[in-house]
Amino acid sequence: MPDVDASLWAALHAGVAQVAAEVRRRIDHVVYRAQQTAIRVPLATTRAVASVLVGGESPDPAAVMALRERYEALLARDLANVDEGLYPRSLLYQIPFARYARTLPTFLVDLPGVLRRVRARDHDDLPGDVDLERYPPYFRRNFHWQSDGYLSCRSAELYDLTVELLFAGTADVMRRQVIPPVSRVVGDGARSDVRLLDVACGTGRTLAQIARAHPRLRLYGLDLSPYYLQVARRVLADVPDVSLVADNAERLPFRSGYFDVVTSVFLFHELPRPARRAVLAEMHRVLRPGGLLVIEDSAQLGESGELAFFLGRFAAEFHEPFYRDYVRDDLAAAAADAGLRVESVEPHFVSKVVVARKLAGARGPTSIHRGVAARRRGHARPPRS
Repeated sequence: MPDVDASLWAALHAGVAQVAAEVRRRIDHVVYRAQQTAIRVPLATTRAVASVLVGGESPDPAAVMALRERYEALLARDLANVDEGLYPRSLLYQIPFARYARTLPTFLVDLPGVLRRVRARDHDDLPGDVDLERYPPYFRRNFHWQSDGYLSCRSAELYDLTVELLFAGTADVMRRQVIPPVSRVVGDGARSDVRLLDVACGTGRTLAQIARAHPRLRLYGLDLSPYYLQVARRVLADVPDVSLVADNAERLPFRSGYFDVVTSVFLFHELPRPARRAVLAEMHRVLRPGGLLVIEDSAQLGESGELAFFLGRFAAEFHEPFYRDYVRDDLAAAAADAGLRVESVEPHFVSKVVVARKLAGARGPTSIHRGVAARRRGHARPPRS
């Protein structure tokens, strides 16, 4: 009898746990959808009013429907990833509303300067106290007409809020779509010696989400802007094993084969084509044989022709000088040209995720910058930040 009673209690406990999990899942779906609607509706209304006031060409109904369907698919995918255990449910609710509320007054004060640059088409309005010669020519501009480009603490403080406003609360949702391919490779109990490099890590939002999903990974972030890394250090203050370095992704300061995983989010559309190839070659070089590459960036015409109107408008309205070339320069094909085996290409709202592997035993292009890479071959790990 005791064994029977124990079995009944175990079955009852398992049943209650299953019901509780299903109830929590349904609550998550409702609360999450309400959160995203509360963000999207006022922004969409504001944009609609602005479009009427400014005028200009309107998208056809089919394009609008395609955009809405992709938005809904992104939210459904986000929830499904949690249901499948690919990242924790806490990421559904990690938007730092309090921080953004504190930043909003500064954003509003800064807005007239942005509008002035838009009207004047002034993409060279950069801080006078920055040594611009430290940066490649394509970086010396204010992308999106934002104040100071990527070359000030003010710009870095405003960036995350600005991007969330631009993408109607889906910026972090899109960013974390790089996590599922990583989760499928490293599993739940990722070894503590697995190294992941996020190239162009910016303010650290992607790394923070990866750290929440896989706290045992050894994380590295590289960005060309030291000002954005100052914000990243605060965003990642609670992550115990993360190293940040300010350097150019065309010349990664790491030895060959050092990383198990390399990620990159929204970098390639802001690079001219030769720089894209150089960065891909360097990513290939620093990956170990069999290592994983996950790139997320803007959608491209090859797989997202239904978004052609919106992709074209983005290039026209924002200062993105390399974007028109980017949308025709297929990322998957470029990765294959760099010696990587492309495993999947998935659309996510206005973005896409390319997953590739470095073939075991394949060397591929050592580096487009062979001399620099050779001098740095022994530099395995940047100083602890």
